[in-house]
This record gives sequence, structure tokens and C-alpha cells, in this order.
Amino acid sequence: MADPQGFLTTRERELPTRRPVPVRIKDWREVYEEQEVAQLQRQAGRCMDCGIPFCHNGCPLGNLIPEWNDLAWKGDWREAIERLHATNNFPEFTGRLCPAPCETACVLGINQPAVTIKQVEVTTIERAFDAGTVTPQPPERLSGKTVAVVGSGPAGLAAAQQLTRAGHTVAVFEREDKPGGLLRYGIPEFKMEKSVLDRRLEQMKAEGTRFRSGVSVGEDITGAQLRQRYDAVVLAVGATVPRDLPVPGRELGGIVQAMDFLPPANRVALGEQVQDQVVATDKDVIIIGGGDTGADCLGTAIRQGARSITQLEIMPRPPQDRPAGQPWPTYPMLFRVASAHEEGGDRVYAASTKEVLGDEDGNVRALRVVEVEMGEKGFAEVEGSEREIPAQLVLLAMGFLGPQGTGVVEQLGVELDERSNIKRGKDFQTSVPGVFVAGDAGRGQSLIVWAIAEGRAAAHGVDAFLTGSSALPRPINPTDRPLTA
Repeated sequence: MADPQGFLTTRERELPTRRPVPVRIKDWREVYEEQEVAQLQRQAGRCMDCGIPFCHNGCPLGNLIPEWNDLAWKGDWREAIERLHATNNFPEFTGRLCPAPCETACVLGINQPAVTIKQVEVTTIERAFDAGTVTPQPPERLSGKTVAVVGSGPAGLAAAQQLTRAGHTVAVFEREDKPGGLLRYGIPEFKMEKSVLDRRLEQMKAEGTRFRSGVSVGEDITGAQLRQRYDAVVLAVGATVPRDLPVPGRELGGIVQAMDFLPPANRVALGEQVQDQVVATDKDVIIIGGGDTGADCLGTAIRQGARSITQLEIMPRPPQDRPAGQPWPTYPMLFRVASAHEEGGDRVYAASTKEVLGDEDGNVRALRVVEVEMGEKGFAEVEGSEREIPAQLVLLAMGFLGPQGTGVVEQLGVELDERSNIKRGKDFQTSVPGVFVAGDAGRGQSLIVWAIAEGRAAAHGVDAFLTGSSALPRPINPTDRPLTA
């Protein structure tokens, strides 16, 4: 175990400091400063070597958390990254972007602040990259089988890397000009700089994975052509159909889906040119949706120089402490402060949009909102609480409904479930033999850690389909729901 007295002598939870707000909002670099290694090791030493490590249950990947906490505390970083990579292809992604359900399941969290698992994870992988110990792992021999992976987000990349290492020839198709999916153009630089993504893609290319960027599957190449050219197909197309705002005035100009706002902003932050970009500069901005995507819009709008920003959430404000109805080790709904929330803007809870109000030019000028209360039959309006909030830009960050039902999904003829996600069996195979699905396209909108876990598990199913058996790890079933889901 780690320090036998660590959680007794080091009771405080210590995280790296964020760069000062006035400094970081002037650039697009990541917000966190580097943490002292000695401080991090003290935090790793708080790991209790529990009889039953519930952090394993909290993590869909089944990360061997107590093991690499112990190794980090001892300073054995080479072995620590081996244990970390044993269950997670991309700890540099999850260490930055995952909400860390492992930490809310930490046994120490019953009566103390949980171990800083996520920070130990990202430090371990960064030290491994710095030391040059993250090297390509090409297969010893090729199987002669070919696999097409459609989508290069975390699920597609995980499936592709596992299948390449198993000896199959894998081609990853991405409709954007560069691979990475939402990791590249959906996640702002201040949360993860794209050099982090690019160095991992270089490793995958060196292992033999082939990337086909700028190819829209379903248009440039059809589903039938994929099945003809490849022995198996993995659909990792994500859940890209956004929820909309069905209120009067929705047709006015200046109402933009988050995924029409963030990717162009990310491209510009990377030095690219974008025509007709929608920007928040000198505008009153309203963001509808209080989740991670809404926070990404908030941080982006701040850096673009918005005049004011209001973030609306229809649910009531969550409590600061774990509520009685969400006991350990479940994942509690708490009031969380992302780095973007520190930087500015107002967060308004229990608010519902009734109407979008426009100006004489047909553009949005304000939202008419009303306070709501949760009742037995859903949300009820609070009488006399209506008000107008000025806005020249409204960003919709209300989540996603599922994958696009047209294009390759329609062409392949795969069945959908009652939630319009792609239906799959325990081996992640769809209703069409040889066609598999991983990530949000089959699960519905979820976390990056679930996407990686599903990509790894789908790779096991594909490998078994192609060869009759598989030695690849199979961390989850499609129906798995841990206590932290």
C-alpha cells in the first residue's frame, strides 16, 4: 500500500493551482500550473489500500487506482505508467477531462476529502511522456484482417489502438480535416491543448493505425462500400443530434447550437482562419445548459470578450454537500465550480425560457424567462417571476439526443433502440453481422471515460469476431451501470 499513515497525517486535499484569472483569460492555454511532485506524492500516499477499493467500481475502465497510487508515492513512475496503461489507453485525456467518478467512490471520501486520483493519473502519464517511456507498440505479426473505424473521438481511437495492437489493419475515418473528433474541435484549448492529442496520434500512426481525414462516411464512401472493403466496421460516430429549444422566437438570428459555436472558436484559437465565425465579442450572451458544454461556452465567450454572460439551468441549484438521497459511493449531484465559472458570468438556476424576443432586424434581443419549481407533475412556473434578460447571442448547450439516423447508419441498416441510439449486443455487435458500435452512438451521451471503456470492449468483440477468440481485455458489457452512473 501507499503510506500506511498517509491519510491520517495528510488530511487536506491538495490540487495544483490555477493560473490567475486576469492572466489566463487573455490566452487559450491550459489553466492549471504544474504541481510540485512532493505534494502530489503526499496526496498519492493518502490512498488507504482498502479491502474493497470502491474507486474500481466508480471507474468504468476499472483502473488499478490503489496500485498506481502506491507506485507514484514510491516514485516508481515507470511501473506506475505500466499499471495505468493496462486499463486506459489515454490517461492524458481522462486526467484532464473526466469528472472523476472514481473520486466520489473513494473510501476515504466517507469522512475526508477524497484522494486526488485524477491528478495522480495525469501526472503519471505526463512524466512518462517527458521520460520517453510512451513508445509505439506495433504488433508482432499481422492477422490479414481489416477494420474500418468510423469516428476518431475517444471511443474510436481506443478501439483502433487495441485492434491495431492485436494485428489487424485498421483505418480510422474522420470527416473533419484532422483526427480527434470532439477532442480536437469540441474541447477548448484551456481544458486540453491539442499538442496532447497530437502526440498520442503520432504513437498510433507509428503502431500502424491509418487515418483517413476529410472523409465523410455515408457520402464520400457508403456503408455498403465499407462492408465490401473491410472485414469489420466499428461505428464510433458519437451522439451528435443536439437538443433544441422549442419556444416562440426560436427562428430569430443569433441563436446558435454549442457545437456550431465551439469548433470554429477552437480552430481560431489554433491559428486557423474561419469565415463567418459567430463570436461573443461585445455581446450579452446567454448560455442555456449548465453542464460541461455550457462551461466550455462560458470560458470561450469570456476569452472572446463578451460584455455579459448568463448561464441558465432549469434544475434547482445543487447542494454543496452530498445529499442524503445520494450516499457514498454514488456519484452525487453537487454544486461544482469549473475553471470557467471562476472567470466570470452569472449562473441562474431553476429558470425556464418562455420566449425569445427579437429586434426589428430579426435578431435576438432578449430572453423572457420564468422561475420554476419541481413538483409532482414536473416543473411548475412561479407566479410573478417572469423577467427579460438581454441577449444578442444565445448558445444552446442542452445535450444531445443520439447519433444521426441518416447517412452511414441508415445505409448499414442497423437497428436503433427506443432512444434512437444504435442497438447492440453484449459483444457490441449491432443487428448487422460484422458491424459494431462503441461510445455515445450506442450508449447515448456520456463521459469520456465511458467512451474509452466502450472502445476497448468493442475491440474485444471485433477481435473475437475476426479470429474466433480474443486476448484483448473486455472491461465492460453494454449494459454495465456502476454505482456512480
